[in-house]
Amino acid sequence: MDRVRQGRPGMRRRFGAVIGVGAAAALAVTVLAAPAQSADAAADVNVAKNAGFEAGLSNWTCAADSGVSVTSPVHGGAKALKAAPSGQDTAECSQTVAVKPNSTYKLSSWVQGSYVYLGARGTGTTDVTTWTPGNSSWQQLSTSFSTGANTTSVTVYTHGWYGQGAYYVDDVNVLGPDGGGGTDPVEIPPVPAGLAAGATTSTSVDLSWTPVSTATGYTVYRDGTKVASVGGASTTAAGLTPDTAYSFQVSAVNAAGESPKSAAVSARTAKAGGGDGGTVPKHALTGYWQNFNNGATVQKLRDVSAQYDIIAVSFADATATPGQIAFNLDPAVGYSSTADFKADIAAKRAAGKSVILSVGGEKGSISVNSDASATAFADSAYALMREYGFDGVDIDLENGLNPTYMTKALRQLAAKAGPKLVLTMAPQTIDMQSTSGGYFQTALNVKDILTVVNMQYYNSGSMLGCDGKVYSQGTVDFLTALACIQLEGGLDPSQVGLGVPASTRAAGSGYVAPSVVNNALDCLARGTGCGSFKPSKTYPGLRGAMTWSTNWDATAGGAWSASVGPKVHGLP
Repeated sequence: MDRVRQGRPGMRRRFGAVIGVGAAAALAVTVLAAPAQSADAAADVNVAKNAGFEAGLSNWTCAADSGVSVTSPVHGGAKALKAAPSGQDTAECSQTVAVKPNSTYKLSSWVQGSYVYLGARGTGTTDVTTWTPGNSSWQQLSTSFSTGANTTSVTVYTHGWYGQGAYYVDDVNVLGPDGGGGTDPVEIPPVPAGLAAGATTSTSVDLSWTPVSTATGYTVYRDGTKVASVGGASTTAAGLTPDTAYSFQVSAVNAAGESPKSAAVSARTAKAGGGDGGTVPKHALTGYWQNFNNGATVQKLRDVSAQYDIIAVSFADATATPGQIAFNLDPAVGYSSTADFKADIAAKRAAGKSVILSVGGEKGSISVNSDASATAFADSAYALMREYGFDGVDIDLENGLNPTYMTKALRQLAAKAGPKLVLTMAPQTIDMQSTSGGYFQTALNVKDILTVVNMQYYNSGSMLGCDGKVYSQGTVDFLTALACIQLEGGLDPSQVGLGVPASTRAAGSGYVAPSVVNNALDCLARGTGCGSFKPSKTYPGLRGAMTWSTNWDATAGGAWSASVGPKVHGLP
């Protein structure tokens, strides 16, 4: 049906370019970015070779065979140097590096252990050294030196002290102009941006972040402790305890060293026996969140009222591939980066809310009408769940739905996502008048994995109730008599919700005051507050209510959620 007022799903205007999936992440932080080391600072490189000891002791010489390559402890990457003084030997390990005359170099390294020295000799000017009396954790030594007019090579070294224990070295950096000997990576890579928690199970959490172009790998930390080294910009943290909150960070690694840790992201594993997705309470309030500005209050997800148990992000976008969906964050909603948006999703989920991606809207053009498009839908929807941390999807296709192939698509998605997939639908009133309709058929086909159907009780005019009588929209009878069709047509009461506009501006017609919604909920669940239509029985398991939208609710001062939320949560 035509939507004549702004505010319904799909009726929005987009402003400016969109931020695509995985793009526009937070600006990366450059680590150990030294001040100008030469007249041409842009040309500065790390002239040390095998600076992170990833290739063992290649390019390094250790006196009296005192040094070995070890895998623990390490500061960055997979390996570090361990050298043990003995007798009159300090266990010096050194490397001769090619340098440029009349230039300045910054020398640094991460060290651990008792009495560790770092220095440079043969500089042609003043040789330098720095040291630490010892530390049981990694600390950085740093100094600088200048080369003489004829100096083309310098020996950099590290050593311990007589009679002291072994020391460790990692991530040596000799930053300055290339002396003609080539280079390891220019610098330690920047901090990875965009760390986000995706799908969770009772024992695992999917993590992803924005790739760092200069990284050769990444280190994953859980609650501050290193737990994994991975090659790509995603991983699954496994072996976790059910129903437990964790904090994750990630760093980028290359031969020059390891970046600082990223900002932490929190995630909670599902209860034992659960799969991916969210946990919806027995009685739930659903609200659509607008990924665009159409005159309603512009919100970030963090601003959505805590009354909402399910937040449907509106909307997914179609791609050139039939059935495939994408999500593009609109700059109009004010997020500085995709990472910030993902963090809000993670925070809502940590607070026990389910955040899902709505597919369609009035102008949505996603079409699932073949086996190939069904697979494309399932694959892309699951990829977005993992990328953003969505708990599931909402089907709000207002321009036709093929029950055969949409059923296939949703079952493929459920097989990927697991038993805790949150699957909702928002059909128009005409779509749920008969079980022979495509939408109703689809709902019944996936009843075993369906969370709730929040039919739109607005923008429809008068419709038939389950008693065969005609009821006008905007009344308690319209809500109860049409809900009765679904309740008696095969859906479980827990799969039925009342979808209404949050304000008079949110839809062209059909707005009812929150008090009317509450009366309809009481009528269906308790048998009280009814109008002229009274169901033959009560449905205390009724799931709850939905509104378009959280933004229009906020525009009206939050009156809808403040009234209907407590009523829903207080249902028997």
